[in-house]
Amino acid sequence: MSTDALVHPDEIRLMFSSAMSDMYRSEVPQYGTLMELVSEINQSKLEADPELSDSLAHNGELERIDLERHGAIRLGKPEELFNMRRLFAVMGMHPVGYYDLSVAGVPVHSTAFRPIDEEALKRNPFRVFTSLLRLELIEDEDLRSEAEGILAQRDIFTADAIKLIYLAEKIGGLTRTQAEQFVAEALETFRWHSDATVTLETYQKLHDAHRLIADVVCFKGPHINHLTPRTLDIDAVQQNMPKRGITPKAIVEGPPVRSCPILLRQTSFKALEERVNFIGGRRDETIGTHTARFGEIEQRGIALTAEGRKLYDTLLAATRHAVQINAGGSNARDYETELAERFRAFPDDYETLRVEKLAFFRYSPTKAGLNAAKKDDLTGSINALVDQGYLRADPIIYEDFLPVSAAGIFQSNLGSDEQKNYSEQSNQKVFEDSLGAPVSDELDLYAGLEQDSLNAALEALGIRKNVA
Repeated sequence: MSTDALVHPDEIRLMFSSAMSDMYRSEVPQYGTLMELVSEINQSKLEADPELSDSLAHNGELERIDLERHGAIRLGKPEELFNMRRLFAVMGMHPVGYYDLSVAGVPVHSTAFRPIDEEALKRNPFRVFTSLLRLELIEDEDLRSEAEGILAQRDIFTADAIKLIYLAEKIGGLTRTQAEQFVAEALETFRWHSDATVTLETYQKLHDAHRLIADVVCFKGPHINHLTPRTLDIDAVQQNMPKRGITPKAIVEGPPVRSCPILLRQTSFKALEERVNFIGGRRDETIGTHTARFGEIEQRGIALTAEGRKLYDTLLAATRHAVQINAGGSNARDYETELAERFRAFPDDYETLRVEKLAFFRYSPTKAGLNAAKKDDLTGSINALVDQGYLRADPIIYEDFLPVSAAGIFQSNLGSDEQKNYSEQSNQKVFEDSLGAPVSDELDLYAGLEQDSLNAALEALGIRKNVA
């Protein structure tokens, strides 16, 4: 078979993310309302902030705003994670980062499947935050054994999906017809099923251990539990959701409001209460409800270096130690006030973030720099070249996630904003053994992007030697 007939993984990813969005919109109507609100606010923000619009356009990121979304799924056993990696690889999505959510009271560890090539990110940055249940965190041994037995009986992938994954691995991709079939078959794994695989009694026992455990164990597959559009002004979305009949969670997760957004801020609306048919028993014992699927919104800022992340983690930990959000979120304002005060210690202008090496930047030559290079050999440090207006530095957008924020979203939409922890330690090796591959280090990816952009910019300016 000619490889010319194969569809690019980026195109398969676009096909899949579009199909996923259509499916979720039909399953969760409020998602459509949320998409409309985010689109309106993004347009207003771009019109009101020409500098932001220019930066996004300069870096080729303006077109991806409307495309951008991420999903989240929760898996129950190692072989599900192993095959999910293979499925996402067909779409050019690879595991990046290890997240231990048990530190924030959620019994899973996770990775993000996403594109890692810069051009692939520009074409379609769809990503899926994928969690694996940690059954060892179920303290009741009998209940843990029962959960393992339930999960052992299910297969979350269709037979044709597995066949097409094998085919893509064998020939290096899929044809147009095969790609369309692959998307249709893969979508079945993420579809909501109202028929549970357990009795109401078993569901309740798992639910009492942790709501998320019940969500993972008691259903036919890992239904997509949210899709998340990217906004350029999350506070405006948070304020306007009630006007659209949507109730947001108590706080926006992540860093506080800043002039220079960092990392990731997220909010969501409460999970839907959905009717579920349980197996066995009388009719009144087989009808119940389950809450898991919800709407989420995110605002992405600049990616932080190891030093920047260390400062972020320190300030966030101090905030959480000083004010723990209670189950009802009634002290949310106290938390937000404390967060803003603590983060006064984090520089809030891009130049300081760059000079102090707290964040990653994409460098490019300016017109003035290119003109100057034609007249003379340019020299000087990177900082000097930026100060002279010969080098431009734009923020590299954070493409990944924050474990505490993810846990906060999960907890809120499982019925509580309460902050708590498990004592069990994280275990990246066990996760990677289940995955069948190592996860990429996100900091290495950002550092590579920054260095590649700097090398290209210096070469364009005729500077061959290393500059500090």
